Amino acid sequence: MKVLLSIKPEFAEKIFDGTKRFEFRRRIYKNEAVKSVIVYASAPISKVIGEFEIETVHHDDLNSLWESTFEFAGISEAFYREYFNGKESGFAIEVKEVKKYRVPLGIREAFGIAPPQSFAYVEGT
Repeated sequence: MKVLLSIKPEFAEKIFDGTKRFEFRRRIYKNEAVKSVIVYASAPISKVIGEFEIETVHHDDLNSLWESTFEFAGISEAFYREYFNGKESGFAIEVKEVKKYRVPLGIREAFGIAPPQSFAYVEGT
């Protein structure tokens, strides 16, 4: 099973160029059968631009999570702290293998859904 995540274009590009190996989330999907992520680059791109396999999902207190991911976080510590403001713990989805699509896909045409605020489960892709 796959999950479709809305990711800001600047961070999505960093995932595909290898400088961002962790996608941070305050909350995460519950289905443990999810093995890969379909990347929806939010506005102004507003397209599905690729996908990646999940190595593992890390869940830890914020200090420990940053210490174990900062080298390939693709964001500054200040941005990280602001993103998780008010939270005691967080999630980091570790990127395994990436596949960028040659032609970006329209989310409604390809998956029949509207862009999710956080994530959407996608089967059979």
